[in-house]
Amino acid sequence: MDLEEIGERSDGPPLIAFWGSDEPESAFRLGTLEYDWHSHVRGQLFCIESGLVTVRTPAGSWLLPPGRAGWIPPGVMHRASINGVLSGWGILLTPAASAGLPKSPCVLSVSDVLRALVRRATSWHWEDALSAPQRRLATVLLDEVRAAPTESLHLPMPADRRVLRIAEAVLREPASEDTFQVLAQKAGISERSARRLFNAETGMSFANWRQQARLMLALEYLTSGSAIAEVADNLGYASASSFIAMFKKAFGLSPRRYLSIRNP
Repeated sequence: MDLEEIGERSDGPPLIAFWGSDEPESAFRLGTLEYDWHSHVRGQLFCIESGLVTVRTPAGSWLLPPGRAGWIPPGVMHRASINGVLSGWGILLTPAASAGLPKSPCVLSVSDVLRALVRRATSWHWEDALSAPQRRLATVLLDEVRAAPTESLHLPMPADRRVLRIAEAVLREPASEDTFQVLAQKAGISERSARRLFNAETGMSFANWRQQARLMLALEYLTSGSAIAEVADNLGYASASSFIAMFKKAFGLSPRRYLSIRNP
């Protein structure tokens, strides 16, 4: 039974852990790939050790840099872009085992304890019932997942098609200085209505949303190997230093330091 087949079954072990790489024989193939819209019967938690993963759902997008874990609940439609990922790990959870975990996709911090527990669980046979010691370890592992803090790497997308045009325009041209009024006019909606809908459907002001979008794009560019000055220019910052200051305010680290820690 392969990993894809197991992901579509609600029976069998409640927790299945796996390790993946960009090698052709890997059960969980990584590298640089695109997965179109799909869903799984089981919930999926996955963590990468290099590169970047972007997960898109109807509700928005999530960025997964190295050292973070992405959570996709059972049955949630999503698509994924994997860029330069050489290795990573994950767990598949039955709907029952997923109880108590977040109801929506999210990005979680990964503790050393959680990483070590998953490493241990990757040695278990996928089709075997869990032994008593394995069940105890699985309980601790799930406790660690439930206790993991979420990280602000989510970019909610509006549902209204006119306001969605505004969001998509920002993502296409993140360096553009078009005001919200200009963007609303191009989208065929009044500024007042657009602002009300944008705030209601994303839970963020447009200024905060645009900054979050630029942060997410910055991580994508940096992980792809773009120079800091190039990223700053692509995102519309007046200088590399102003971009570095924004990045450090959001993540607590400079871009160079952030990448050295997350992608040693």
